[in-house]
Amino acid sequence: MEGGLDERSVVKPRGGGVVFLRSRSGLRKSVPIVFLLSAVLLSLALSEPASAVPSYARQTGQPCGTCHTDFPALTPYGRRFKLLGYTTGGGPYRTTPFSRPSVDVGREYDDLAAYAKGIDNSALPADKGWVPPISAMAILGFTHTQAPLSPPTNPYQPNDNIVLSPFSFFWGGAVTEHIGAFAQVTYNAPPVGGFADQFGHTWTWDNTDIRFADVRNIGGVEVIYGITANNNPTVQDVWNTTPAWTFPYVVSTIAPTPGSHTLIEGAFAAHVASAGAYTYINNMFYLEASAYRTLDFNTQNALGVDPFAALGLFDGVAPYWRIAFEPHWNNHWLMLGTFGISAKVHPWVDTASTSSATLPLADSFTDFGYDAQYQYQGDRFWLTLRGSYIREFQERNASFTNGAAANPNDTLNSLRLQGSLALGGDNRIVLTGQHFGIWGTPDAGLYASGSPNSNGWIAEIAYIPFGASFAPGWPWANVRVGLQYTWYDKFNGTSVGAHDNDTLFLHAWMAF
Repeated sequence: MEGGLDERSVVKPRGGGVVFLRSRSGLRKSVPIVFLLSAVLLSLALSEPASAVPSYARQTGQPCGTCHTDFPALTPYGRRFKLLGYTTGGGPYRTTPFSRPSVDVGREYDDLAAYAKGIDNSALPADKGWVPPISAMAILGFTHTQAPLSPPTNPYQPNDNIVLSPFSFFWGGAVTEHIGAFAQVTYNAPPVGGFADQFGHTWTWDNTDIRFADVRNIGGVEVIYGITANNNPTVQDVWNTTPAWTFPYVVSTIAPTPGSHTLIEGAFAAHVASAGAYTYINNMFYLEASAYRTLDFNTQNALGVDPFAALGLFDGVAPYWRIAFEPHWNNHWLMLGTFGISAKVHPWVDTASTSSATLPLADSFTDFGYDAQYQYQGDRFWLTLRGSYIREFQERNASFTNGAAANPNDTLNSLRLQGSLALGGDNRIVLTGQHFGIWGTPDAGLYASGSPNSNGWIAEIAYIPFGASFAPGWPWANVRVGLQYTWYDKFNGTSVGAHDNDTLFLHAWMAF
């Protein structure tokens, strides 16, 4: 159902995109922009109903608009699908290769009739076949920055680049009646200027979330409960307010982005593994507790992850928490929540060598996040307002002692305020705007300018050709075409030259 991107990765995506789809860059295409426009128009002509991962559409029999206002942004039905472990069925194929069916869309339709389409199963064979829930996606984008990229730019031009990256494969769907998965493997071309060290990879494991889920009725109250095992803090979340799936869902893989992020904003995406438990009570209260541990150096490298791309290794496990309250009435849905993580990190001794040694002292990071979302479903439109604020407390015991930080204690803040309007059930147009800000304690050891501060605006118009209908050939492909502009008022601690990093990004996001 999801795929996402952020400043650090393309399907957030940060990854994910992750989303991250932890993209680093793409393949240079020395072709005029007219070729990209032709590809976009061809995609529109051949596109079919969209679900962020087409295997979910095949499994449920639902079009994109049932689960997404703007994929990967979720509707109430999309959130329920994910909470139920990606196991809801009802489509033209069996959900699992085993004899017992997984959760049928009919039951879910009774619970969320306003969001799911009733499917006429009478025309389907009694013994439906099974198709493995495998999908793929690719993003083709044109990037123009206000000023040329800083040299060296190989293998790219200084500006106006057409890039095909990332390319991902997914397993997305039910495994058994109560177990489902969203698992991603991604190809990323080398970054601008080449890899920073000898452990850079082009193929890597990406966003992965494997779940067990079930439903019980306790005293007349419905309780969804489950277990999640994943590799990116917040990738398991169902509201698009936490870092892994927050807007922007797609970004240029070669444009400059701010260098400062809180730890929970993708610093350890794909470097960790976790196990956790969650529950959703009375379709209103969500509680989750998970524990993350960094994979060892050799395991990260074997999975296609550069260990040196993260800050170091955790000291033990890092607890993650999530609480959300979502009252809803008529076509209104309101969520108020909090989330966070606390980790002690032993920094690498020397990222310029091949040594996997870490410092004996550890830096401590504690991130407290607060978020809110309001959604309204009107007559052929969705209005969504989102906001999140993260405050990170840093105890730089290792970095300060070894001269890498000027202060023993620092703070870092991250703010995102977003509004989105999705117009039309079919031929959906999505207008999105976001203000973002990063600020914190000045530290001459951590930041080249002495300050982590960056802020600006993002505006995007996206087109999803088939948002709520079944086009010929459904449900094997989808497409999302977008035009995005990022404006910086301050970049990496200074407003001088900040607009040099302003970025125009035209992209076609294709899944099949």
